Amino acid sequence: MARPLIILLHGVNADGANLDPLRVFLAEHLPGVDVVAPDAPFPTPFGFQWFSLDDITPENRRRRIVGARTAFDAVLRALVAGRNRVGLCGFSQGGMMALDALVTGRWPLLAVAGFSTRLASPPPFTPTQAPVLIIHGDADSVIPAAEGVAAAEALRALKLDVRSHVLPGVDHCITPEGMGLAAAFFGERLLVA
Repeated sequence: MARPLIILLHGVNADGANLDPLRVFLAEHLPGVDVVAPDAPFPTPFGFQWFSLDDITPENRRRRIVGARTAFDAVLRALVAGRNRVGLCGFSQGGMMALDALVTGRWPLLAVAGFSTRLASPPPFTPTQAPVLIIHGDADSVIPAAEGVAAAEALRALKLDVRSHVLPGVDHCITPEGMGLAAAFFGERLLVA
């Protein structure tokens, strides 16, 4: 049987290596689970992105997420081949894409986690019935914590099992506490027979 897989999705102007601390932490705490962090498909001057932020607005963000689905799915398809226990974990823009994969039901996911992110996908929603973890810092200077809270509420309204944490004093980043929460969450869902 193929090993469980967690795919980490980085934020804009970064790359997969940017998530190495989380990748290493999860691999050490979840033996038997493969953890990968691919680069997003679209280059920027400072790294990669899942969709363009040029002149971004709440309205065109939705269209850009829809437009990014084909390239996003191609990245995942290459990694998922032959696996049936898959989780997604995204930071910031990567979290938006992870939540998009969840609410559109495009992937048979077992668990989805988002750090410092928002639900920005347009309806209609036909979600995969996977549990969700949302972690946001209350001092996030890029995506306000209210966006993470709103995402958790919207996902609960879709009858999904959602755990959410707002971490005091945390800016737009992944902390050791957040890593521990993610490891426990994925361990409960991916390390079952």
